[in-house]
Amino acid sequence: MRRPINKISTLTDRRQALRQLACLALIVTTSCGTLAIAQDGAGTYPSKAIRIIIPFAAGGASDVLARILGKRLTDAWGQPVVVENKPGGNAQIGAAMVAKSEPDGYTLLVVDMSAITMTPSLMTNLTYSPQKDLTPVSIIAYSPHIFVVANKLPVKTLDELLAYSKTQSAPLNFGVPLGAAPHLAGALLEQKTGIKLNFIGYKGGAQVMTDLAGGQIDATMNSYLATYPMVRSGNFRMLAVASPQRFTPIPDTPTMAEHIPGFVTGSFQGMMAPTATPPAIIDKLNVEINKILRQPDMRKQLADLGSEAVDKSPADLRKWVSDESVYWGKVIKDGNVRLD
Repeated sequence: MRRPINKISTLTDRRQALRQLACLALIVTTSCGTLAIAQDGAGTYPSKAIRIIIPFAAGGASDVLARILGKRLTDAWGQPVVVENKPGGNAQIGAAMVAKSEPDGYTLLVVDMSAITMTPSLMTNLTYSPQKDLTPVSIIAYSPHIFVVANKLPVKTLDELLAYSKTQSAPLNFGVPLGAAPHLAGALLEQKTGIKLNFIGYKGGAQVMTDLAGGQIDATMNSYLATYPMVRSGNFRMLAVASPQRFTPIPDTPTMAEHIPGFVTGSFQGMMAPTATPPAIIDKLNVEINKILRQPDMRKQLADLGSEAVDKSPADLRKWVSDESVYWGKVIKDGNVRLD
């Protein structure tokens, strides 16, 4: 016997099927639309002006490199790149501002990476987390520290300086921006050689250079980019460079590591973005910046400034930031370095 057809059930089933199809269509449309928006966001980026925040005063290494890079990004993308200086708080005022900004790729940070890898171990009252609230985009350049001393000191080599310091009744006055990379380079020098330094705090490297030239302090370490012009002018004396190998612009200058094994420090200038910035935009920035850094005239411009381009992917850079943070965290702990 043929089973009778239940017209009501059939009608209900059809309606349910139509609703399911409508929902499926909506899901597909929404998903495709979201994908299209994501792809379009990266594809059309940038469609307006980009702001690069420098958390230091004008004239320093971060500022100089950001303006050079900004000009080339403008040329490449046809959108203005505006550099703004927001100094203060050991670079944390400007960095926090970027960390809390809209994560759309239009507000970026160019900073000495010591503010990301060292400062969290030095300051416990930060209003943001450098590693959680900011994501690495690219390393722009590396400029090694050079060890320089006042002309009044009777030393011409690093070995002579170390021997001289041990004969003095008081530690050498070592001028640094407190909490910055040169400060930690000095702490590392103490740990590796056993000498003692009297750290004199400054707001910025330019003031350190002025007082070193005037003989108010005895020594410092600072980036080649910011320091070598005054060495060349005879304002103070250079003893060594803290690069892994002899530094190309000054091949006759011995490295710190030739006297103190494993001693390598310097200024890594990098770009960061708010953490929630779409990965596609981070990748697009990284690719374009690395493309610029590979250009022969850009490499020459960096070399003239005493810097070297560093080519890293965002993933490589995240690992580098993590490794450097661990390394310098130990230096800070072992040296009981504090920012009081």
